[in-house]
Amino acid sequence: MRLATETTTGFAEQVEAVEVGVLPVGSTEQHGPALPLGTDFLTAEALAATVEDRSDAVVLPTVPVGVSDHHRQFHGTLTVPPETFEAYVEGTVESLASHGVEKCVVVNGHGGNRDALSRVARRLRNDERAFVAPWSWFEAIEGTVDEEFGAFPGHACQVESSMVLAVARELVRADRLADAEADAGESWGKRVHGAELGFDTLDFTESGAVGEPTEASTDAGERLFEAASAELDSLVDWLAERERSELRAREHV
Repeated sequence: MRLATETTTGFAEQVEAVEVGVLPVGSTEQHGPALPLGTDFLTAEALAATVEDRSDAVVLPTVPVGVSDHHRQFHGTLTVPPETFEAYVEGTVESLASHGVEKCVVVNGHGGNRDALSRVARRLRNDERAFVAPWSWFEAIEGTVDEEFGAFPGHACQVESSMVLAVARELVRADRLADAEADAGESWGKRVHGAELGFDTLDFTESGAVGEPTEASTDAGERLFEAASAELDSLVDWLAERERSELRAREHV
């Protein structure tokens, strides 16, 4: 079920069967000259939509802005403080729990959101208000990424470019992929004598991209998307089958 297109009475008639909420989150931030600013929330939204037909799951509206301060020097990037992002996600999940749906998968498309989502999940579980499973698609399919590309370079790379080609091909400026690669960083971050000094993306890439985006393909993106969809479906299966008592924090030993 997709919450935004239901009526209040329609949701009331179906909510008894719903076990799991699915909340897509991402970012609106630079992804170099070839990919759209909405890359992260568009991919999360597309993946969440693959479980819309399940009667035991409800897909919530997408959170399109996340924690992206490290991209702030690039035009078009929007960002909110981690505390603001956490409060919004936490409040949304808690609101859903008030309707009796106390388990939720957060489908995340942006690496910068991961720490904030972990903190939200821990607070909600510790207070027994809800149980959240933070799920980042790029971490869930590391094996498939390795098979296709050998590694995940980091940002606006061949992996993300392939995913966007699969879910929103019309938004990829294919003629700009070479520009993205020409001034791209070789890897995510910057290390000097063992110190991590890549505080901002601009510290290690001029184009905003990392890796070799010209290696992207729609076929590879479809395989990545299929693998991620299967993992998400299995996670929703697993969570739907769990009793809330199984998901609570354990007592002191």
